[in-house]
Amino acid sequence: MTNKVPDPPPPLEIAPLAYENPAFLNGSDGRLIRILAEYSEPLARFRRERIQDTVVFFGSARFNALDEAHRSLELLENTGSAQPAPPHEQPATLPDLEQGDVPELRLRRAEAAVEMAQYYEDARRLAYMLTKWSMSLNHRRSRFVVTSGGGPGIMEAANRGAYEAGGKTIGLNIRLPFEQMPNRYITPALNFEFHYFFMRKYWFAYMSKALVVFPGGFGTIDEMFELLTLAQTRKLAKKMTVVIYGSSYWNQVVNLDLLVDKGAISPKDRELFQMVDTPEEAFEILKDGLTQNHLVPEAAQPEKTAEEEVLSGWTEEELLGPEITKTRK
Repeated sequence: MTNKVPDPPPPLEIAPLAYENPAFLNGSDGRLIRILAEYSEPLARFRRERIQDTVVFFGSARFNALDEAHRSLELLENTGSAQPAPPHEQPATLPDLEQGDVPELRLRRAEAAVEMAQYYEDARRLAYMLTKWSMSLNHRRSRFVVTSGGGPGIMEAANRGAYEAGGKTIGLNIRLPFEQMPNRYITPALNFEFHYFFMRKYWFAYMSKALVVFPGGFGTIDEMFELLTLAQTRKLAKKMTVVIYGSSYWNQVVNLDLLVDKGAISPKDRELFQMVDTPEEAFEILKDGLTQNHLVPEAAQPEKTAEEEVLSGWTEEELLGPEITKTRK
């Protein structure tokens, strides 16, 4: 008895290319590629837009500016959220106060809204002043570009001030499990969306020459102490100017003197940052730090030849590695 030969199977479709296979790219096996993409794609855009370095602004993203002229703010449901918080959590308005019988939480939020409205305007003015100054440097690449997390609140204020000054401004947004949108003042070519928090943090640290920390919550505190720790442990090969804005807020939130008294940090660690209360004071500190730590040393360096520069003005050192001290000798 002979075996029956099976009918031939139907023709196969062309297999997808690996880099066009969504099941692979979006699965666990494609994680490494996704991580690398969040390194190489921003790097390519920064090169294309000729961004040399940044000044990063951190601050609360829970307040949405409704009407700056009347200092009206709306509390958002979550950090960077596009949805407002429930009515019972919103700051009390003037009509609410006139009617009386306002819950204690809404009264406290009303006081905070007045304070945050001032911080919004201060961040906006500081970013404007910094951008005007950096544009006057007439460098072949964009220097000290105002950068934020890309959302509302203080982040919007920083991008807005830079936009109003006529400069480029960067937004490093993060994909969150609730609806959120980048603010409208980010330069479109420099509007980024990250999936991985650690890659977003990398770009904050990699590009920045200075940090400005406005009042904020968990995210702001996390970013501030992470960069302070890098500076404290000398993991940064660059000198970073750190300005903490709003002494009345931060002195209530963080007791740094207690950390010194308990031996948790060294007294000299207090020199890693300076605390200020006006845009003018912050601007002078930033300008002096950026000039002394970066512009003056750069001016003393010999002019680089064409062979020493690659890929639209990036040196090999800038291209191949972050400004983080090598751990191997």
